[in-house]
Amino acid sequence: MGPDGSQVGIVSTQEALRMAQDLDLDLVEVAPQASPPVCRIMDYGKYKYERDIRQKEARKKQSKIEVKEIKFRPKIDPHDYGTKKGHVVRFLTAGARVKVTIMFRGREMAHTELGRKILDRLVEDLKDLAVVEAAPKQDGRNMIMVIAPTKKPTVKGESHDAPAPEGPLTQEVQG
Repeated sequence: MGPDGSQVGIVSTQEALRMAQDLDLDLVEVAPQASPPVCRIMDYGKYKYERDIRQKEARKKQSKIEVKEIKFRPKIDPHDYGTKKGHVVRFLTAGARVKVTIMFRGREMAHTELGRKILDRLVEDLKDLAVVEAAPKQDGRNMIMVIAPTKKPTVKGESHDAPAPEGPLTQEVQG
């Protein structure tokens, strides 16, 4: 292939190299598996630079899954629980996963069921927004659970419902 993307045809390697040198460009093998192998005359440095830019843009467009952490204590006040639950809701609606940690101190370690009750209550309160990704497990003095936001198929369904009323209206006008 020529520098402008045009087909040159089947040419010997020496002839292709000579053509590339005449144009002050490089001969790059694009498809070595093909029969015969496909080569292109191009500026290899410029090609590498553009390829790197495209890869960098692709990495930027990838969605980054963020993990937020919120910490509770086993003897949390009801108002404090509500406030922290509000933070968890905000994180979930933003699309982040949430790591919920119950911190035990001293003799609270003997009553880990209190921490389990708080986590179960949180899961019950957030059942419409979140799904448990990692079940509660004891890790030293902490009990950890990870919850993730649920997918929202209703948003897609609503967008499909909107064009439906327009269809019959256009048919009446035509008819």
